[in-house]
Amino acid sequence: MVFSLTGTHVIFFVAAVIVAGAVSGVLTAVTFNISSSLSEKCDRVQEQLDTDFKVINDPDNIPVSNGFYLFYLKNIGGGRLVTTNDTFTVFVDGEIVVKAHFYFSDSSIQPSEVTTLYISTSDISSGDHTLRVVGPQAVDDEFEFTI
Repeated sequence: MVFSLTGTHVIFFVAAVIVAGAVSGVLTAVTFNISSSLSEKCDRVQEQLDTDFKVINDPDNIPVSNGFYLFYLKNIGGGRLVTTNDTFTVFVDGEIVVKAHFYFSDSSIQPSEVTTLYISTSDISSGDHTLRVVGPQAVDDEFEFTI
């Protein structure tokens, strides 16, 4: 028995529907992966934009208290800023300040709040210096001052 022209058309139609369904499924999966990837990237960018701070001292008048120089850090980002020795790295004149020689007065601050960064006086001699504070998301601020 030989297929008629209609039978052949039905087989081609079914095959075309199967191929179209497979292509549609692949395109849907790829589109979903791209969408998820972009969403994650946007979340990371948003987190980085929400993380920002600034050293707001008078560069010619750095206060001293109990063997520590006091630097004031203001949260100018859009989110809470965690201020601990584990989330921040401090450099003076390009040299890293060990964690035991600096600390913050607060463990976290909200936007527009200020915390005090205490740096041991043994790490800073008299003269001109550059303080670089690196925080979460590798956001940093440089501050030139004189002791």
